[in-house]
Parts: sequence; C-alpha cells; structure tokens
Amino acid sequence: MNFIQTRGQDKNRPQSVTFSQAILAPIASFGGLYVPESLPQLGEDFLNKHINSTYKELASDMLNRFEIDIEKEVIDEALNLYDEFDDASNPVPVVKVKENLYVSELYHGPTRAFKDMALQPFGIVLSSIAQKRNENYLILAATSGDTGPAALETFKNRANVQVACLYPDGGTSDVQRLQMVTEDAKNLKVIGINGVFDDAQNALKRLLASDTFKSALKEKHVSLSAANSVNFGRIIFQIIYHIHSYLELVRQGATTMGEKVYLNVPSGNFGNALGGYYAWKMGLPVEKIIISSNENNVLTKLIKTGKYDLRDSEVVGTTSPAMDILKSSNVERILYDMFGFERTRELMESLEKNDFYELTTQELEELQKSFDADFCNGDEGKAYIKDYFTNCNYLMDPHTATCIKSYETCSDSKIKTIAYSTAEWTKFSPVIANALTGEVDAHDLEALESISKEANLEIPAMVKGLFTKEITQDTIIEKEDIEKEILKFL
Repeated sequence: MNFIQTRGQDKNRPQSVTFSQAILAPIASFGGLYVPESLPQLGEDFLNKHINSTYKELASDMLNRFEIDIEKEVIDEALNLYDEFDDASNPVPVVKVKENLYVSELYHGPTRAFKDMALQPFGIVLSSIAQKRNENYLILAATSGDTGPAALETFKNRANVQVACLYPDGGTSDVQRLQMVTEDAKNLKVIGINGVFDDAQNALKRLLASDTFKSALKEKHVSLSAANSVNFGRIIFQIIYHIHSYLELVRQGATTMGEKVYLNVPSGNFGNALGGYYAWKMGLPVEKIIISSNENNVLTKLIKTGKYDLRDSEVVGTTSPAMDILKSSNVERILYDMFGFERTRELMESLEKNDFYELTTQELEELQKSFDADFCNGDEGKAYIKDYFTNCNYLMDPHTATCIKSYETCSDSKIKTIAYSTAEWTKFSPVIANALTGEVDAHDLEALESISKEANLEIPAMVKGLFTKEITQDTIIEKEDIEKEILKFL
C-alpha cells in the first residue's frame, strides 16, 4: 500500500510513498501529512476470524492487510513487546463499569499510558528501517505528558536513532516529568521549554519542514523523523485496539457481532480518535465517535459549530493536562478523508495564517454524521472520579473522567459505549486524591500513598521508583532556543 498527501503534491515530493518512507519523513507537501491511498476492507468475516485470536494475532493480520513494506520478522519482533505488558495474554483489558458502559484500558504498558500501544512496536520498526538503510535518524517528539515517556522508553539504546523530546516545563504531572528527566540513555535528550504544548508541537512541525535544519543535520549525517502522531507509524498501531475492544465486547457477551457501538475518546491531538475512525471505515460496526475534551474545547466547538477558532485563545492549564492542546494535528486527516486535498489545504492554510477556519453547512453535516462531542471541566471530572469510585468501584484518571460527561450527554443509553482510558491513576495522583479525599496541594508521592490506602491498590514499582532515581536531564530553555539546543545535543 502506498501513502498520499493531505494537502496535495508539490514539486519536491513524489505523488505517493511507501509506508517506510512515510514514517521516516512524516511531513508531506505544503506541510501536510501522509494518509493511506485506500483502507483495507475487513468486514464481518475478518471480525469473526479473530473472535478467539490473541491481540498479537489480530494485530499481525491487520498490519498484513495494509501490505506495508516491513518484513514479517520485524513486525513479529515489534508485536512481541506486548508480551511485556501487565498481562501478555490480554494487554488491553476491557472492563464493564455500567450496564452499557465499558472501559478499554490502554495503559498497561511500561509508561502507564496509552501511547505505549503504538510507540512500543513503532520504535523497533523505525530503528530496523534505519539500520537496513544504514542511516542515522533524529526522532523529534513533542509531548503534553504521555508521548514523551513512551517515545523515550521505546527508542532508548536503539541503533541508528537519537531522540530529542520537547515538553512544556510545569505542564505535565510530576510522574510524567520524572519518567522523562530520569532517562539516562546516551541517545536521548529531554528538553523542557518555557511554554505550552502547542509551542513544542509548532516547533516540531517547523523543524520537520525546515530545509535549513535538515541541511544542518545532513552535515552530521543525520536524517529527521518524528514520534508524534503526525507520523502514520503511530496511527496504524492505534487502529488495532479499537477492533480488539469491540471483539472483547462480543467475547464477553455484551454485544452481538455486527451490533453498533459508540467509541468515546478523550482527545487532545486526535490520533486516538482517528484510529477509531479508520477502524470504522475498515468495517468496525460503529454508531458514532464521541470526542471528549476538557476546558481546551476547540474540538467540541469544531464538531458542534464547524468553526476551528484559535483567535484570542490560549491554552488553559487543567486537571487533564495531556489534553491541554489547541491545534489537534490529526483533524487534518479527517478533513482530507471527507473533503479532499484542495479543501484541506485551504482550511489548514487559513488556520496557520488566521488561527481560524469554518466549515460550510454541508461539510459540518458530513462531520456530524461521524462525530459528536462535549467537554468536561475539572470540577465535573473530579466529581465523576469520586462517583464512579464510590458507586461503581472503578478508579479512573482525569482524562478518562471527561468521557463520562459526554457518555451522559451524547449517547443513546440503549447502545453500548466503549470509553478509552488513556492513563493509569498513578500518573495524575494529586487530582485523584483531591477527588477521593479532598486533600489539596499534595505532591505526587503523598497523593499516590493516599490513593493506595483509600483504594487498597499497590503503587506499581516502576512508578514508585521514579522518586528516588537520579535526575539526568535538567535542560530548561526558551522556545526560541530549541533548534540550537538540539544541534548542540547532536
């Protein structure tokens, strides 16, 4: 399968590229992204075939249907990393919480967040391609808290790869920060910036498109790629768990094959939701995808009004910081799929130049056929955390809590909902401790111990150990100095 470009083709790039080319150089013509030329159609036969399959068997077959140019032994090695999750036989548990509400827990990997689902195998795939081509790559990662730890974990000590990870200083939880700043592999550089996630993401996109930066790298015999979900190498692995989650409902007798469900996704950069959208287009029975946001509710406004408006907007710090994002990169891939490259280019150029675009009435109707949305503020989220712990015996993090609001406001109660839990409770413990016990201003370790006692849960050793590890990455810079700092690292 080849990959084409969301904004059309310029004179500097071929009309289509292979999967390996798309993940090595993820920014396409005119600053656009790569998307599949077509999606494989799976249908009910595919779903029935995998009703008793393991996660790895399902993943292997789905990747095979994409006909990507990666050797089977490399894919097998990449998928074997799921064996290191909490339960090798079921790396993504799907838990019944209410009669029609099921939670797909995506956080059982090494960094306790959903980014492991895609980045664990992605690291092996990209490193393997680089070695095969005898090339060295700089991988850029911009993080609002979860991509960074997952990218550092998967790429550490891998051959032919160096990583520069940008995060907003003060914009992550303590656990997320410690997961990054205690990494000591020589091929990793963690850079805190005085700014917000969008500053880090904008810098990443600018560097990926910068001929000057690429020339400076070329002098060092280094090529450039990215670990963010602008890279389709991330998205392809995110399609899989939506299919798995549906099959889990069938296996549990919660639904019958072919019955439609809601996919309820807490969304910042929209990659998780995009994976669900592609799974739907490939044949997964879906009623609608529900987007759950926090106070940075640009996605809710887009889906409700057709307006993507960043004028006079600033990122608001919230209790669900991994979603504190205004420019959601993967919306572009939805625009392309629905409206084509010319319209996508027009809309994205308007967003970049004017901080604004507006869909036509017909375009908004098309968008709303697939998506609905609502947002949840921090106080509402903490109330949901307390309520569901007390009355449903289920402990969730503040990102998952945003799904509860939209579950109540956007769902038909007769249709099953799969909500996606993107992080373990350990990553945002002060918020959860406040919700459960009312304590305020607790540091992460104090909050972890409080929740552990209240909920009778063990603190995972990988998390508790962070608080005694040596800080090895202490760089904090102005956003204007990012390029200079990266070149200094190389």
